[in-house]
Amino acid sequence: MTSPSVLVVGEALVDVTRAPGRPDAEHPGGSPLNVAVGLGRLGISVTLATHLGADARGDRIRAHLDDSGVRLAPSTPAAVTATATARLDTAGHATYEFDLQWDPTQLPDPGDYTLMHVGSIGSWMTPGADAVADLVALAGRDGVAVSFDPNLRPILASDPDAVGQRVRRLAAAADLVKLSDEDAAALGSPDDSVVGEILGHGAALVAMTRGSDGSLLGSGSIRVDVPAEEVVVADTIGAGDAWMAGLLGGIVAEGWWTRTSFDADDLEWLGELAGATAAITCSRPGADPPWRHELPALTAR
Repeated sequence: MTSPSVLVVGEALVDVTRAPGRPDAEHPGGSPLNVAVGLGRLGISVTLATHLGADARGDRIRAHLDDSGVRLAPSTPAAVTATATARLDTAGHATYEFDLQWDPTQLPDPGDYTLMHVGSIGSWMTPGADAVADLVALAGRDGVAVSFDPNLRPILASDPDAVGQRVRRLAAAADLVKLSDEDAAALGSPDDSVVGEILGHGAALVAMTRGSDGSLLGSGSIRVDVPAEEVVVADTIGAGDAWMAGLLGGIVAEGWWTRTSFDADDLEWLGELAGATAAITCSRPGADPPWRHELPALTAR
């Protein structure tokens, strides 16, 4: 049997972190990149399709991907590598400013992969979002499982209604959906009803992360609440992306990407694994997800 492989599609950028009393720091980032790195560090075969500049920041991202075992799909270079400036408050929580364009001209065939993950800015910022939507439709026709994390950034949504409609269409087409409580609020559904709404379109699993309040995972009529792990927070950069990587890592490790439903025990295990992945990331600066050996719940399976 061919080993499972994951295609991740979306933006890669450099996070510029500014915090009180500390010098500015730069780390490779972007939600899809962070998910790909998280999967690579868990020992999963993963390829990232993104849009990088032929510049020093782009080279730093390429080295970071290589160090974490992530393949980079061929693409036409962007004019410059994108940046996101994260401003941290005294508790380590981040707000963001972005300088990016998303217009990939080459994207791989999802039929060559076991699962495709799309999300964040790359899934709803035009003009590139149109190509991503076409790729999701192609994956559906080819029987390739699709996961989706909107990771909405209202500051970049020039037309919130159009972005909301695009996000809902992608969620309806996906098999696995993860969103945060902030995403739900941005979609006008600031409660758990959005989980049921997305499941009603046919998704096998929908998860909502709620920061320190843990997460809610649903499949069919089943709902499971998973508390967050206690951790000393360095910052929250990449926490949601690490959670997504942990969820997908468990699904791929168990061969569950073709499942149409999950029972309560499976949802609880996946939520705990994803939560542990996020907690480790929060315990260290920047988007620095764990390696497989740091997750006993995964290595013991």
